[in-house]
Amino acid sequence: MTTVTRSRFWLPLLPLLVLLAFVYWLDQQAQQAITQAINHQRHDPDGIMNNFHAITMDLQGTPHILLNAKELRHYPDHDTTELEMPQLTILSREHPAVYINSLRGNISSGGNEVIFQDHVNLLRKAAGDQSAMTLQTEYLRVLPDQDRANTDKPVTMLNAYNTIHAVGLEMDNKTRILKLLSQVRSVHHAK
Repeated sequence: MTTVTRSRFWLPLLPLLVLLAFVYWLDQQAQQAITQAINHQRHDPDGIMNNFHAITMDLQGTPHILLNAKELRHYPDHDTTELEMPQLTILSREHPAVYINSLRGNISSGGNEVIFQDHVNLLRKAAGDQSAMTLQTEYLRVLPDQDRANTDKPVTMLNAYNTIHAVGLEMDNKTRILKLLSQVRSVHHAK
């Protein structure tokens, strides 16, 4: 057999080999797309911290915001941070200190919003002529830099003279204004 005869024999197989190579390449591309889609659906933390503590200072170097948690988990897929047993303390020279804790919490991706969930307790220390106040709810959104908090869930507030039940609350600790949104019921305790 001559070389020309051999090439005529293999020539019809050449398009088949090209087609086989194309199908193999196409399969590899599809497998990569499936793997990327599966990995994108995963919700695994990229960082976990136990006994987390963070302190934000004011311009004079005095602690202003203290955030602690039993465990912190950061998830890169949504840029969310989950907290287990978070505790937030907001300190100020001009306003009463506020202490907040709950069983679970989340921090926004920018860090300017902290969500407390499940058995939320808030304590605002006494200041001037105002007695200390405690607040209990199941959900509380806190903006620590603005010294504000709000919820649309039922709340129970206690101070030295009153027990107040309401649904929804807006609290501004700087102006010391507390707005109850609906279904407000109050019991006044005489001294």
